[in-house]
Amino acid sequence: MATKGFVIYLLAGFSVAILSVFFVQNGEFYQSSNLLQQPIGSEDKVWPELEFSWRIVLATVIGFLGSACGTVGGVGGGGIFVPMLTLLLGFDTKSAAALSKCMIMGASASSVWYNLRVPHPCREVPILDYDLALLFQPMLMLGITLGVSLSVVFPYWLLTVLIIILFMGTSSRSFFKAILMWKEETMLKKSMKEVPVNSRGELVIDTVYEPLVPKEEKTAFEIFKFNLNLKRIMVLFLVWFVFLLLQVFKNDLVACTPVYWVLNLIQFPVALAVFGYEVVKLYKESKKRKLEGNPESVCEADIQWTATNLIFCAFCGILGGTVGGLLGSGGGFILGPLLLEIGVIPQVASATATFVMMFSSSLSVVEFYLLKRFPMPYALYLMSVSILAGFWGQCFIRKLIAILKRASIIVFILSGVIFASALTMGVIGIEKSIRMIHNHEFMGFLDFCSSQ
Repeated sequence: MATKGFVIYLLAGFSVAILSVFFVQNGEFYQSSNLLQQPIGSEDKVWPELEFSWRIVLATVIGFLGSACGTVGGVGGGGIFVPMLTLLLGFDTKSAAALSKCMIMGASASSVWYNLRVPHPCREVPILDYDLALLFQPMLMLGITLGVSLSVVFPYWLLTVLIIILFMGTSSRSFFKAILMWKEETMLKKSMKEVPVNSRGELVIDTVYEPLVPKEEKTAFEIFKFNLNLKRIMVLFLVWFVFLLLQVFKNDLVACTPVYWVLNLIQFPVALAVFGYEVVKLYKESKKRKLEGNPESVCEADIQWTATNLIFCAFCGILGGTVGGLLGSGGGFILGPLLLEIGVIPQVASATATFVMMFSSSLSVVEFYLLKRFPMPYALYLMSVSILAGFWGQCFIRKLIAILKRASIIVFILSGVIFASALTMGVIGIEKSIRMIHNHEFMGFLDFCSSQ
């Protein structure tokens, strides 16, 4: 019930915000001028020199903490990186978004490498849920394509309003969920004299023990092999590669030509084919287990794989990708909270969301590199910072969870990162929107074809 209420809140908020554009467009908030009807982010390229200064030191600290917390929470941190790169280092909006993707890719890649060496805290299954990854990754990439297209059509003030509605909603929802988990963990600690922790320091909850049959501890390499599903990874890589080819070919075309639209439309059957395959697989397996009386879930998600829930997951995947395309983030601001919402435990939700973000962000990085959208010295430096932050952030938080015996820490971090992103992106967006109003700039929808 709470999930449906949250979806209604998002749909209502987005609908009112988008419809208000027509009111502004017909009002007297701006003076119509062809010179002012330029796409957002069309400002000149600004690439400051990479040299030692207090700005680069502060950016390194913010980037490290943002990457560490972002990967732990499974949200990436793009909402923190873009304001940091524009306000602190002085990059233009497009270059900041491209560099943000580089940081997200570096942090998520190192985080995935760490998670592959970590066992599942409760079950004998990989810590990465490949079923959920295959379910969400195609729709996420499709959403990113839509988000990039909408970013040149939507007015800047509308993007700001949508960011505030989305981020405040998801951060509040995650925060209340974290509080609920904290209370449940407190009750669990009171009811148990000794909370079991495995040899790697992972909290073990709801585990059935067989004291007469000692459990064999796996080596680090055995855990790595167990977590690595090459067949599923190859399918994810194939989807990634197809989307990359379509984007590369599309970049060399004139906008709104027949070939341009054909390449755009091809992305839909590619995404829907992989999504449909995984949907059928989850639905059939779930139905089979239900008929056999097997209560065990098909994957980590603790929901019934009905048609309604599958459509809901598709909608959230596209929404997450769209937000990622609009903001230069990895789509984790939707995917991270969504995985928790459907019953995935925090450790697995964080690992799976980061795994999916690695594909979506790397797709954008390759495309931005081919378009020469970011300076290589800064990209390599910030990626190095993010790689270290992603690895050590995961390591530190997992040790902290083992000591405090509270997995809800991950959810609190997720909520905090989204809230911080709402503040930074919201304040910057409001300030820029006010300046646009004072300058009587165009505040309505921009033309798609002329804005490309």
